[in-house]
Amino acid sequence: MIRWTLRHSAVTLVLALLVLVGTGFAVPFMKTNFLGSSGQNTFSITQTLPVGTSLEELDAASQDVEQALLGTDGVETVQLSMGSGGSGIQSLFGGGGEGTISYSITTDEDADQDALQADVRDELADIEGAGDISVQVSSGFGGSSDIEVEVTAPNQDALLTATDEIVAAVRDLDVVSEVTDNLSESRPYIEVAVDREAAAAAGYSEVALGAIVSGAMQPQTVGSIVIDETTLSIYIASEDPPTTRDELAALEIPTPTGIVALDSLATIEQVDGPASITTVSGLRSATVSVTPSSDDVGTASGLVQEAIDGSDLTGGASAGLGGVATDQSSAFEQLGLALLAAILIVYIVMVATFRSLRQPLLLLVSVPFAATGAIGLQVLTDVPLGVPSLIGVLMLIGIVVTNAIVLVDLVNQYRRRGMTVPEAVEHGSVRRLRPILMTALATIFALAPMALGITGHGGFISQPLAIVVIGGLVSSTVLTLIVLPSLYNLVEGAKDRRHARRAAKAARTA
Repeated sequence: MIRWTLRHSAVTLVLALLVLVGTGFAVPFMKTNFLGSSGQNTFSITQTLPVGTSLEELDAASQDVEQALLGTDGVETVQLSMGSGGSGIQSLFGGGGEGTISYSITTDEDADQDALQADVRDELADIEGAGDISVQVSSGFGGSSDIEVEVTAPNQDALLTATDEIVAAVRDLDVVSEVTDNLSESRPYIEVAVDREAAAAAGYSEVALGAIVSGAMQPQTVGSIVIDETTLSIYIASEDPPTTRDELAALEIPTPTGIVALDSLATIEQVDGPASITTVSGLRSATVSVTPSSDDVGTASGLVQEAIDGSDLTGGASAGLGGVATDQSSAFEQLGLALLAAILIVYIVMVATFRSLRQPLLLLVSVPFAATGAIGLQVLTDVPLGVPSLIGVLMLIGIVVTNAIVLVDLVNQYRRRGMTVPEAVEHGSVRRLRPILMTALATIFALAPMALGITGHGGFISQPLAIVVIGGLVSSTVLTLIVLPSLYNLVEGAKDRRHARRAAKAARTA
């Protein structure tokens, strides 16, 4: 084989170039993600019902969900919690029940976790009257696997409209399994709007009147006392705090002209409003969380971005990607710079070793051919390209160049002994075939258990890394043994042929 490639070096290089072009065409078929699923056997579910739902109603609503979870094959335990503090009118001031039920699910360790979570989503989607149900699954190292869309607007109405439009735009995408947003549900509260003129005539400011209302609603700290070397806080509580809007409106307020009702100094009414407000740089903000239906986060992010771009946001609202999409982009960019730095460092070391600027460039031909096998094996195994895979690529740079170094070093030794370039390349390639194959196969078989995913729960890191290294080693080893000798023969042989022609010309002139 080496004799044929040396006689047809140009054809060999053209075929190698076609292989690289084919590698480029395979890239769109490769999935991408950030860290991937950790394979852990736990996840959580949140069931949301209208604010103010009683504990009894929450309990009744949870039973259907709990039974559906326990009836799903692979689910071992279900733990749920519901309810929160606050009652009566105090809950309207201090925040009442959230109307949410939280489930912690433990599954069979041997089950396919991704498929099991998809089954749970399908089972819960068939339950009627259970409110909004959301399944949360963390990716590697506890990070979220959701694509987040950050929505900002100058006011609450514009934010609500923009968020609803984004949710509607991404909900029907085939790559999306679940869409939620963090906009707090509107909840009722008692608003005390002070009549400034009436309050001022009675000798009160808005702050002073608010303090009286607060004191009537909840205990007030007035000081502390030390008893048995223990400091205790002293509170004063109203004996009969108001528990309805009418009782609050009739709250007695002392004035210089006598006792008056609170509603003579302020307007008391029940209104609806957000439970919480989030702002970014002074603008109201909300987050739409999009759960991809597969492990191809890159494709899902692209389609979500297209949906955002196609949305007609009005009222000064804007939206942009965040969450795992931003994390993935940032990580890929940083690891890309690390790859370039690694190649540069390897090149500098080889320049110092070979005392040549040209030969180290020939050695680096092994690096792009490593991508051929790495990408091809990832496409065949359907394993996404993520951070672990790129770490494997970093490893490959040093591994594949080592094979090329030992080959070229022996070829140079033969040339110094007086062999021609074709002879040195042929003998060097034959002599180095066995050690190069031995080192490559040793690494490949050592990584085989990791590539097969039999390394336990750490497989979400080890398997992509091993697949990249194995695929890259196979392609770079095969192509380095064929392409590198041909390239070396063309470049260094041309140099020798030029020297020979010059020597012949000088001899004829003499």
